Amino acid sequence: MDSTFSFLKCIVLCLALITAGCAALPNEGRQLDAHDPYERFNRGAYRFTDEIDRRFLEPIADVYLERVPEAVQRPVNNFYRNLSYPAVALNSFLQGKVRQGFSDLFRFLINSTIGVFGLADMAGHMGLQENNEDFGQTLAVWGVNSGPYIFVPAYGPSTRRDLADIPASFFSDGLFYLAFALSGPVLIPLAVLRVVDKRAALSGPMKIRDQTALDPYLFVREAFLQQREYLIHDGDLPAEHYNDLLFDDFLIEDEENNATP
Repeated sequence: MDSTFSFLKCIVLCLALITAGCAALPNEGRQLDAHDPYERFNRGAYRFTDEIDRRFLEPIADVYLERVPEAVQRPVNNFYRNLSYPAVALNSFLQGKVRQGFSDLFRFLINSTIGVFGLADMAGHMGLQENNEDFGQTLAVWGVNSGPYIFVPAYGPSTRRDLADIPASFFSDGLFYLAFALSGPVLIPLAVLRVVDKRAALSGPMKIRDQTALDPYLFVREAFLQQREYLIHDGDLPAEHYNDLLFDDFLIEDEENNATP
């Protein structure tokens, strides 16, 4: 589902996936993860979603990437990122980032006008940085705990806190309001193309998962949780976060060593 990644930035997600791969070793005897108490349900939802992706979305995205020129793909991606950008500006203000909020608002207005409905990233050429904020991050800034990890069928990874972003991003998305002005024959292809564009943007990270993960479910889960922490802290993770990661890795390694006869 739209991680409304801007959509997940491929470079950040790739790095997160690579990092998560080191911890993605299956261990059936390991105690249930405190962050994933619904693992049995989540694994079922993951398998269901992955089957849909491999049968339908992945082949379409591969054809899109192979046959559609990059000169067309880039404006299409710009257009959909711009449509979802009002949510970024709104959440910047809600998080108390007033200067960034005005920058995000100007970015949306410039790209929607001079950039021809966002097809061209004119604001980027003018030096206005693209940010990635959503309501899940806003709740984290407000002190709401993430809660358990949840894999939503046909949507993707989330947490109890991030579930609130689903309706928030839906109602703050430009495509929702275009629905009142556009007829079905126009709106439906726009919605379908958005799904294809998002899946195409994820093609690289998905291939990394397939090539390196021993347990794809754990791979995706850890990548998602690490990426969310990265976004919530704007890339400036507190030192104790790294200490926790190192401590967890030590415990996992110690458990595996003790389990060896």
